[in-house]
Amino acid sequence: MIHLKSAQEIRIMDRANRIVLEVLDALEAALAPGLPLRELDRMAAALCAERGGRPAFKGYHGYPASVCVSVNDEVVHGIPADRRLATGDLVSLDFGVLYEGYYGDAARTCCVGEPDADARRLLAVTRESLLRGIAQARPGNRVSDISHAVQSWVEAHGFSVVRDYVGHGIGRALHEEPQVPNFGEPGRGQRLQPGMVLAIEPMVNEGTADVSVDGDGWTVRTADGRRSAHFEYSVAVTPADPLVLGVGAA
Repeated sequence: MIHLKSAQEIRIMDRANRIVLEVLDALEAALAPGLPLRELDRMAAALCAERGGRPAFKGYHGYPASVCVSVNDEVVHGIPADRRLATGDLVSLDFGVLYEGYYGDAARTCCVGEPDADARRLLAVTRESLLRGIAQARPGNRVSDISHAVQSWVEAHGFSVVRDYVGHGIGRALHEEPQVPNFGEPGRGQRLQPGMVLAIEPMVNEGTADVSVDGDGWTVRTADGRRSAHFEYSVAVTPADPLVLGVGAA
């Protein structure tokens, strides 16, 4: 079932996502060689609490941390433990908040120090694919118009989109209908309506789209060991332009 949000609900979700983005900004600024991933988790929990929110991921289906931290060939759901960052690492930060009964969710991939040329290209293509997907989040379009915009941009640049994990609706639940794949033909799936809120999140790999899950039951990594990038915003469909929650209009 699709849950359409009122203007008031979207205002609350905008605040939830502002908290998410403020926390992500602080975590990105803290990235440095030698930093243990566990410190990012501690920071995320503390910063979220200071802003009146609760980390959405901790305890969700048993996930043990407040923020997902995935490094290099890890795609999503990495667990921040004692590993220390090194110069050149690509670090995907995925964070969610529960605030006044509603969820916010966003992600970004950053580099410790200056990225190499290939990493710069991977990050730029993935970020742009998110923006192209968001641009399709308009009334009358269908979910797969978002999917196709992401896939066509990514594959035109020689990268692959992960198929095992997709975006989703979001609101009073962290994951709501509809699913929002990052691949597919246009003109298919649920028709978009004002009041829908979607977490659009391209996951893009340097090599194969195939992934595997580590023995911890959470960490997803590329099957070929090459790097991955992940960018996400929560986006409200409005009668006019898409509204990137926590940011403003796209």
